[in-house]
Amino acid sequence: MKEILVTGSNGQLGSEIRQLEKQYPGFAFTYTDVDELDLTDEKAINDFLENSTFDYCINCAAYTAVDKAEDDRELAMFINATAVEFLAKACAGHNVYLVHISTDYVFDGTNYRPYAETDPPSPNSFYGLSKRKGEEAMEQFACNGLIIRTAWLYSSFGNNFVKTMLRLGKERESLGVVADQIGTPTYAGDLARAILNILSGEKFQDDVDIYHYSNEGVISWYDFAQAIMRESGTPCRINAIESKDFPAKANRPFYSVLNKTKIKRDFGLEVPYWLDSLKIVLKQLNKK
Repeated sequence: MKEILVTGSNGQLGSEIRQLEKQYPGFAFTYTDVDELDLTDEKAINDFLENSTFDYCINCAAYTAVDKAEDDRELAMFINATAVEFLAKACAGHNVYLVHISTDYVFDGTNYRPYAETDPPSPNSFYGLSKRKGEEAMEQFACNGLIIRTAWLYSSFGNNFVKTMLRLGKERESLGVVADQIGTPTYAGDLARAILNILSGEKFQDDVDIYHYSNEGVISWYDFAQAIMRESGTPCRINAIESKDFPAKANRPFYSVLNKTKIKRDFGLEVPYWLDSLKIVLKQLNKK
């Protein structure tokens, strides 16, 4: 049986991995968050791995407050980059295969076609910069592993756009949502399954490689909000606005579509359509 350590396990992705664990009887899972394993403490990481026999580590931990990162730069960089360096070094020293989650924000969003893994990163926010520095740390210090960039992540767990729209939709008659930022919503449960399927197949190389994963399809935040209201039966009117009319401290990529050809080809993954996955999450939320 293979052993998997999941860090940052109380977030959206970690929670979805926990939901799937019974479907993967070949894995034994250990879940940690900051209370059990502080990734900003290098000695704590080494001590934790020293007393274990993990085969894989899925790092779901991250500083994700995009606007707040513009002011809280030291902490954002520590969690998104320095902690990744600590974890990568420890995994390399203990022969643990590391899967690290990154973001579309490593790109500036000026592309005219979906971003491939070979496109040069050029973050235009401090959050994006800190995540790119984390990628660089993993590429430098990890012996082998995967960097998986994703975008517009949501789930029935945690805080996210879907849950915010549902809450505001019940409180207001209308909402303004930006229509000039384009990307693809990603259900964290689909990403969790993709990661576990990849690890189950053991088709990966002995190096550090980058892959892109999001659901299929291309929409704006405005389109996404419209679908959330329509599919949930929430009678809130959605008005299209421009990014310049929505106050935000950090720059957002205007175009965040990720090319998934490589991950589908190398691992034989089938990627669900965004609307099908949204319907699944809305049903889950309706049961809570």
